[in-house]
Order: sequence, then C-alpha cells, then structure tokens
Amino acid sequence: MKCPYCKSENTGVIDSRLSDDGESVRRRRQCEECTKRFTTYERTELSMPMIVKSNGNRTAYDREKIRTGFMRALHKRPVPTDYVDQAINRIEQRIMALGEREVASRVIGEMVMRELKKMDDVAYIRFASVYEDFQRVDDFRDAIQEVKRPGKAKARRAPK
Repeated sequence: MKCPYCKSENTGVIDSRLSDDGESVRRRRQCEECTKRFTTYERTELSMPMIVKSNGNRTAYDREKIRTGFMRALHKRPVPTDYVDQAINRIEQRIMALGEREVASRVIGEMVMRELKKMDDVAYIRFASVYEDFQRVDDFRDAIQEVKRPGKAKARRAPK
C-alpha cells in the first residue's frame, strides 16, 4: 500500500479492526519512510450486475448513485448516516441474491423506496415524487395516504 503523503511503498499495518457491521476491516498503517499514519478499509469486492436503464442503456453498478438518492431524499431529515449504510448494504445483498448479470434500474429504485419507507415518511414521499414522476397534487395525496395507513411504522425508527 502506497503512503498517501510521500508515495513510498514501504508501509506497515499497526492495527486492524473489524467494522461494527462485520462487512469491512479498518487498518491503521504507518509509512516506514515519513512515519505518517493513515487508515485504509478493506471490503469484499463483489461482481455486481450491470444496470439496465429505462432507455435500454447499460451502466456499471455504482453504490454512490444509490447513496446520492438516499441523501437527497433525506436532506435535513433526522436519520443517522448509519441507517443509510445499512440500507445500501441490504439493497446490495438483495441485488446479489437475484443472481442476474443485469438488473433493471427500476428494480433498484423500488428497493430504495422500500428502505426509505421504513426510515422516514417525508424522505419516502420526496423520493417517490421524483421516482414516480408525480404530475398532480393527487399523486402526492395518494402517496401520503399510503404512508398514513394503520400499522405503518413510525418515522425515524431503526430499520430491521
């Protein structure tokens, strides 16, 4: 591993810890040349399927695009970042469980909507309004009625 400061290839691991979710390893490293310390993360690299857009174009899976969608919907909402990370991990697990080489972007969007619905009603409505291309006030009313149905989990609850 190259040192990000001096670019030396002589670095050593001084501490390794498993992340809280068990999905990655955090390593503290020290450069043997400049003695500066830095952190690296090791994650399993999975071969994610290609994403098929609604226009038929194919693109590589991009975790950051999903994160951006969550963060836009959750802007100024009281939902911890950890919940977003956990939701993205669940979505990736579901995508991998499909066992397909290609997955429609629509399928991923629906997974994001389900996760947002568990996290926060306002964020769910925000995302749904763009994702479902709401054109009328009635579209918003219908979505709001859907989240107000009895038995609906409260907003800001930890997803299971």
